[in-house]
Amino acid sequence: MKAYLIGLGAGPTEGRTAQAETALQEARLFVGASRLLDCLPETLVGARVAAVDPKKVLEALEAGGAETAAVLLSGDSGFYSGARRLLPLLEERGIEVELLPGLSCVQLLAAYLKAPWQDWQLVSAHGVDCDPVAEVLCGRETFFLTGGTNTPAALCARLARAGLGELPVTVGEELGLPGEKISRGTAEEMAEGEFAPLSVLLTGKAPLGPRRTPGWPDEWFLRDQTPMTKRMVRACALSLLGVTREDVCWDVGAGTGSVSVELAALCRSVWAVERDEEAFKLLMRNRERFCAWNLQTVKGHAPEALEDLPAPDAAFIGGSGGELPAIVEAVLSKNPAARLCISAISLETLELARRALRDRGIEPTVTQVAVSRDRAAGGLHLLLANNPVFLIAGNCP
Repeated sequence: MKAYLIGLGAGPTEGRTAQAETALQEARLFVGASRLLDCLPETLVGARVAAVDPKKVLEALEAGGAETAAVLLSGDSGFYSGARRLLPLLEERGIEVELLPGLSCVQLLAAYLKAPWQDWQLVSAHGVDCDPVAEVLCGRETFFLTGGTNTPAALCARLARAGLGELPVTVGEELGLPGEKISRGTAEEMAEGEFAPLSVLLTGKAPLGPRRTPGWPDEWFLRDQTPMTKRMVRACALSLLGVTREDVCWDVGAGTGSVSVELAALCRSVWAVERDEEAFKLLMRNRERFCAWNLQTVKGHAPEALEDLPAPDAAFIGGSGGELPAIVEAVLSKNPAARLCISAISLETLELARRALRDRGIEPTVTQVAVSRDRAAGGLHLLLANNPVFLIAGNCP
């Protein structure tokens, strides 16, 4: 038996290739979604079976008894297509397979805009969890295949709430179909719109802050009199946390937000908690200053303010307000494997942090960071020592 996996393109006929037309004429069994089967001309000879789930498709092929079959796929067979899950099943059963690509919605939108798409970031938000804010922080135009609750309006609303309301966006509805429509505007404007179920979203390049190695100069941050984790200590703490692009991070006792902002440049999302009113204002200003759109600010006292936050992969605790054991408990209750780094300047806090981690069965590691900076003294230069800082880490490799 031979099965053609045919990408029908975005429209009923315009997206099909000549190869696809030949394969359809050869096939005597057609399997796919009902809406795709309805696109086939009545002149094609063969049984038609509505099936989308890969196992159901396989069952239909084996039960059909046809020597040649066509499995219908929307768009292109290599772009977020059912072919990825179906191929291994067919090959395991010894069914000969040939993939025939079709025109994708990416190509159709790019053609309409008269723009190349090779530099776009391609993201599926169709029936899957998607964080549009994290996705647009790649520094490129970002294309979203939308669907389900992740409509263009819903994605744009999340962008607007993060401070990206002025980001230019384009929505393509029913591309390749009679109802095709292209709309342009800002994310804030499109958040109020209503769009067809078959829609795609293209965002412009989001404004970004610095992208460089950890340990940004202290002078970059707005500070006033608010305590701040200094550059060298910050770089060491970030190294201990070992943050990746997919991590969700917490910064408890965020202060000016120097750690929060640097974390935001490294990970998927950051939740910064601060109880002091003036410090919280600085945190907000530094968030905007560095375009840290994936930084969520929470005003309140920990650990109560941590209850509704998503589980962290890594957490920095820079201030605890006397609630350090409870904060450690809150972090590890959300994720027992979370990587923690706690900063302390007193021996009492050092011992409290060590004990809090040990009470949870985690053996802490302690690093002392002692930094001295040069200063002029007449015609000479001397080193001026800063207070040493202890970094107590748990679950950190």
